[in-house]
Amino acid sequence: MIHLTGITRLFHMGEQTIHALDHVDLDIANGEYVSVMGPSGSGKSTLLNVIGLLDKPDSGHYELDGKMVTDLSEAEQARIRREKIGFVFQSFHLVPRLTAAENVELPLILADIDPKARKTRVEQALHAFDLSDRAQHRPAELSGGQRQRVAIARATILQPTAILADEPTGNLDHRIGTEVMTLLENLHESGTTLIIVTHDRELGDRAQRQIIMRDGKIHMDKRMPLK
Repeated sequence: MIHLTGITRLFHMGEQTIHALDHVDLDIANGEYVSVMGPSGSGKSTLLNVIGLLDKPDSGHYELDGKMVTDLSEAEQARIRREKIGFVFQSFHLVPRLTAAENVELPLILADIDPKARKTRVEQALHAFDLSDRAQHRPAELSGGQRQRVAIARATILQPTAILADEPTGNLDHRIGTEVMTLLENLHESGTTLIIVTHDRELGDRAQRQIIMRDGKIHMDKRMPLK
């Protein structure tokens, strides 16, 4: 599914050049569950942003589902991102003025889905994530766990082939964070590719495969013991 070759991403800070990604080669197959770990500044979030087509590498090639996406236009990348990738972030990224239902509906509107079909799909998604009674609540009226469930419902409403999660439990207590991870892992068990960036060793160890980043490079790539 994901094939990266020689991916480099540079950031310039004054006269200093930072190699956020330094000639990274990586393959992730359909349906894998991968955690990406490493210290702050190791390149793990930059790697996730490149995989998610939120950031363009300075050099190298990225092939997604057999299609070279590195040099596509922003509009073409946005279309592929919308169709194939769902995002879950630490800070939820919900629109404050919209209700839970309206936040979940946003990707369907952007995909030009018929309004009647949108209503049905949103209701189904809210029910699946135990949010039906919070449909008309705005983010400020929801708990952290509820907001993250809304974010996951929004990320999966178009049934993407991959979920990319950047510190998805970072703003949650341990109990609620475990519940969120269970939701994400249930999606993986249904066939979705799941890639999680985390600094939490316990969370990272839940994955089937663990990638350790250091100084913009893959320091270790190992299969985890079967649970």
